[in-house]
Amino acid sequence: MRAVLVGCLALGSTLAAAQTCPTRPSWPTDEWPVSLVSPTAKAAELKALEDFAFTLIGEDKERKGFRTDGLVIIKNGVIVYERYGRGHDETKRHISWSVAKSFSSALVGIAVREGALKLEDSVCAVLPEFEGTPQCAITVKDAITFATALGWQEEYENATYQVSSVISMLFGVGHRNQLKHILGHKLVGEVGKRWSYSTGDAELASALAKRALAKKHGNDAFWKLLFEPIGMKRVVLEEDIEGTPLGGSMVYATPRDYAKFGFLFLNDGCWNGTRIMPAGWVAASTTPSDAFLATAPDDEKTSSGYSWWLNRPIPTQNKPKPWADLPEDTYAALGHWGQRIIVVPSEDVIVVRTGDDREGSIDVNELTKLSLAVAR
Repeated sequence: MRAVLVGCLALGSTLAAAQTCPTRPSWPTDEWPVSLVSPTAKAAELKALEDFAFTLIGEDKERKGFRTDGLVIIKNGVIVYERYGRGHDETKRHISWSVAKSFSSALVGIAVREGALKLEDSVCAVLPEFEGTPQCAITVKDAITFATALGWQEEYENATYQVSSVISMLFGVGHRNQLKHILGHKLVGEVGKRWSYSTGDAELASALAKRALAKKHGNDAFWKLLFEPIGMKRVVLEEDIEGTPLGGSMVYATPRDYAKFGFLFLNDGCWNGTRIMPAGWVAASTTPSDAFLATAPDDEKTSSGYSWWLNRPIPTQNKPKPWADLPEDTYAALGHWGQRIIVVPSEDVIVVRTGDDREGSIDVNELTKLSLAVAR
C-alpha cells in the first residue's frame, strides 16, 4: 500500500498542471541566441560578479579561492553573459559531478512519460537479477528522492575506499559492476522514510531509467529522448564496463549545453512544443520530498525534491529558505567543486557555472544574486 500511495502522491496533485507547453520566440536546439549586456551600462554589476567569481587567490596551481572555468547567464532564452577561465571555452566539456543526479531524475521522468516506469515500481521489477533480496522494497521514487535506506557512506577525497561508498564504487572494488555494488549495501532503515544524500541512489535511478527505456529505444535511449531533442550535442554520460550509466556524478557537457537542460526545466519539461517530461514532473521535482521533510538531518539547510535542491523554507523544521536573497521559486542542480545549474523561473533566468573549487564551493546565494543584477 505504501508504494501505491507514494506513486499517487508524487504526481497526483501536480498532474493537474497545464498540459500545454510554453511558447518561446525561439529555442536553442542548434545554438543559443546571444545578446550580451552592455559593459558600460552594467559596469558596476559586471565588476561585482567577476570580482567574486573570477579572482584567483595566488597561483592557479595552489588551488585556492573560487576557480571558475565557465559562467553563462541566460535571460529570456538569450545568453546575456558568458565568460571562461583557466583555459576553458564554450566548446570544452566539463565534468558535472553531482549535477548529474538531476539528469538521472529527469531520465526517470522520461521513462514515466514513456510508460516504461512507474514511481511505485520495485527496483526488482526493472532489475530482475536482484529478485528475492531485501532491496526489492526500494521503489523508483525512493531512488530519485534519496530514500532507499541503503547504508551508503557519502564520503569523498578525504576518505579511503574502505570508508567511502562513493570512492569504492567509482575507483575501488566496486567500479567494474557498480549496480551490484550499490544494491549490495544493506538496508539500515525503513525504505521510503529515511532521507540520506547518496550518489548510489542517483546512479541506481539512471540504471533504472536506462534498463526500462532500452526495451523500446535501445541503449542510446537517453540520446534519442533527451539529449538530441534539446540539442545537447557534446554531452557524454560515462558508464561502467557492465553498461550502467554513472548517473550520480559522471555527465560531461559544455556550459551552454548544461544551460539547455536548465531551459528544459524552466519550460515545464517541454521543448519547442514537445513534452519531454510528464506534465507536473517539474513541479514534483521542485517540491520537498516527504522523506526529506520527515527525516532530513538538522544540519541540512537546503531541501531536496526529485534530486534537485530547492530554495524553500521548511516551517515544520523551523528552517528559512537557504538562499535568502533569491526568489523562493529558485532551484538548482549542484555538484562537487562548485558545479551549478541554477534556475530562477520568476526571473526567467538560468545561471550555469563550472569550476574547480577546492576550499569550499562557491555560494549559490551570492553567485545568483550577482548574476541576477547583471541580467536584469
